Amino acid sequence: MLNNRLQDMKAKMLYAKLDKDFSIESLKDDWSFMRFNEYISPLFKKRYMGIVLDNTEEVKKVYTATIPDTDILEKLIHTGETDILLFSHHAMGYDPTIKGFPFYNIPEDYLEKLKQQRISFYVLHAPLDKNGEYSTSVSLAKKLNLEIIDEFCEYEGVKCGVICKTGIKKATKLAEYICSMVGHEVKLIRSGDDVIHDSRVAIAAGGGSVGFAAKELSGLGINMYITGCTRLVPSVEPIMEFHRIISERKINVIGATHYTTEKYACIAMVRYFEKLGIPAEFLEGRYYLEDL
Repeated sequence: MLNNRLQDMKAKMLYAKLDKDFSIESLKDDWSFMRFNEYISPLFKKRYMGIVLDNTEEVKKVYTATIPDTDILEKLIHTGETDILLFSHHAMGYDPTIKGFPFYNIPEDYLEKLKQQRISFYVLHAPLDKNGEYSTSVSLAKKLNLEIIDEFCEYEGVKCGVICKTGIKKATKLAEYICSMVGHEVKLIRSGDDVIHDSRVAIAAGGGSVGFAAKELSGLGINMYITGCTRLVPSVEPIMEFHRIISERKINVIGATHYTTEKYACIAMVRYFEKLGIPAEFLEGRYYLEDL
């Protein structure tokens, strides 16, 4: 049984609680392109979810982050704290300014420092995208004060997008509103009518610029979509298909960056850990307008 006394919070019990609450045994994910080494938990090498670095026997505090960039790891190491857990949505760093694939492996010198400082690392990617209380698209909708009325965007057997009602009538006004809410520039791709049809808006946080999502939106008659990444990537066919469909079907899209659209889930996870009696804190990362 999990004990609310911090010194009694055993790490393996916390991992098991997370595993169960987010149903990771019934889900699929893929980090096979990640470089595995002796630091990485054998369990993560098999299922690509859950504990990545098992470096502590008890957890005194949790830090949540969207992406384990080196900047985040520096913040964590410089706290000087030991026996802590880093919880993240992604298992690798992310930088769309680098040439080619934007995800990068955590450098081994950082992995060694985390081990020496007894900092464990736990990841929920697909399980946190799956619609639920703490999920990415749900958390973004809540941040934007949009009323969730349905879900869509099935991926690997689960729904990871939501359909919402909005009182904002036009795409241009919605883009202005989202910009004010997230605190940075967003991109509006105007492919059709500025009027939002039936007051319905679809959200799929993160990398939602994929063809199957656009096809589903078209079938639902929705002409307003919010996601993270909107830039053209000629080498990635699902993204190119997405842009063809939104142009043909006149679907307007607002991009608010990969990081920003997913971070509200990791902020919400602070509440999850606090309910277990564990102090938790969100580490602010970096958004990239190059996603747009």
